[in-house]
Amino acid sequence: MNTTPTPATLLLARHGQTVWHAENRYAGVSDVSLTDTGREQAEALGRWAAAHPVDAVWTSPVSRAVVTAEPACRALGLTPHREPGLRECDFGVVEGRTLAEFAAEDPAGAAAYRADPVAHPFPGAEDPKAAAARGAEALRRIAAAHPGERVLVVAHNTLFRLVLCTLLSIPAGEYRRVFPRLLNAAISELRVTPDGSAALLSLNVPCEPGIS
Repeated sequence: MNTTPTPATLLLARHGQTVWHAENRYAGVSDVSLTDTGREQAEALGRWAAAHPVDAVWTSPVSRAVVTAEPACRALGLTPHREPGLRECDFGVVEGRTLAEFAAEDPAGAAAYRADPVAHPFPGAEDPKAAAARGAEALRRIAAAHPGERVLVVAHNTLFRLVLCTLLSIPAGEYRRVFPRLLNAAISELRVTPDGSAALLSLNVPCEPGIS
């Protein structure tokens, strides 16, 4: 009798470009709209989903993730599941601002953040370890609900990078170095077993050439 756990394949996609991307402003809990480019990226993700096996779609409850997932849901005829644990981190005083702006105001705080963003988060920000834990638990729940299936999960840059470190046993404080950036609407394929172990199969694969 085969007792090997049946893994789920999670297809992680960061939401499309937002109006704050051009200046690299931090968008955590802020409800920031997609740009025209971001909407084009969402449509490309929908075309990718229509051409690949996808059994379910889960999203962060934040609108930029929900809107990014809509074309894929239409193409697949699926209703998206919203998972609160997939929301982006709250960046505290840096919400809507750039790291350079924060550094001009608080050089020591910015230097500490650059050295270890988990040990020294922005003032008023969510504890990155807590964000990583809630995000990892959310992905584990999703995987457990879809054994043997392929699930598109649309969420956020910092949360996904923290969660990848957690699931892959990488020190969380290294997330900005190990995973410098997840591209908008690109696919990172993660295999997760019901017991929570994970393997990263691909990272930042554009859903269409030149679209991310």
